[in-house]
Amino acid sequence: MHIALKIDVDTYRGTREGVPALVAALDARALKGSFYFSLGPDHTGWALRRVFRPGFLKKVQRTSVVSHYGIRTLLYGTLLPGPHIARKCADVLRATAQRGHETGIHCYDHVYWQDNVAQRDAKWTARQFLRACDAYRATFGTAAKAHCAAGWQLNAQLFALEDAAGFDYCSDTRGTHPFLPSMGPVTAGCPQLPTTLPTLDELVGVDGLTVEGAVDQILDQTQSPNAAGLHVYTLHAELEGQRFLTAFLRLIDTWRARGMSVGTMAQAAAGLDVRSLPRHRVLMGEIEGRSGTLGLQGPALT
Repeated sequence: MHIALKIDVDTYRGTREGVPALVAALDARALKGSFYFSLGPDHTGWALRRVFRPGFLKKVQRTSVVSHYGIRTLLYGTLLPGPHIARKCADVLRATAQRGHETGIHCYDHVYWQDNVAQRDAKWTARQFLRACDAYRATFGTAAKAHCAAGWQLNAQLFALEDAAGFDYCSDTRGTHPFLPSMGPVTAGCPQLPTTLPTLDELVGVDGLTVEGAVDQILDQTQSPNAAGLHVYTLHAELEGQRFLTAFLRLIDTWRARGMSVGTMAQAAAGLDVRSLPRHRVLMGEIEGRSGTLGLQGPALT
């Protein structure tokens, strides 16, 4: 069993504080992870408009958003200008790659993408996608090889853009095993490595579940091997890189003690025979513990 660490970096604070903490913790264990960066302005404050979305307030109360993100972050884009992450944190991004960790694209503007892409057209999607690709190249001096959609929010055009970009793989969906995606009129050839495990913020606080209890639940789900021999665990620099760091370290230390390999998404993708991957429809649906709909691995197509 291989556990691939998909590390989403959503905010300026998560980039500046959470990423170095995770890099140091992984380096101390001789492990590598995959970091997917938000590369444009941090407009986290815009997310407060989700207050009327079903389930949003419950999640805010469960996960203590203010303590995880900080008041200043929650004001970016409203009372405070949103700092441009790739420009102001270029040293952190480059240092992460220099330490041997995989890097890729999460998005350009996290909240703008997450709150809009599912309803937008091909032109809007291409503009946002290409801005992220350009910002990545400007920062690292090379083209990105992977994309992991912010909040698992997507539309059919995204898969066409990923094919055109020539990515090695992407992880825009939730599901059970690697597959080739089809959505609407788009049948894509870039493999999807979906997130297979729940995230800590989806579990903590549900029926009074503690952080340690959430870790136990995730460990239970990885105890029995699945057919693909792969689990993708999504963590966040804002959570596991800060207040949940100790819990995350127990998670990866336990996986290794149980004989599982822990590493990057690129390592998982390198072991795929893309020609033999099943094709699945991608649907928008709900996941317990997360508000709104997101991209899900749907039924297999024959």
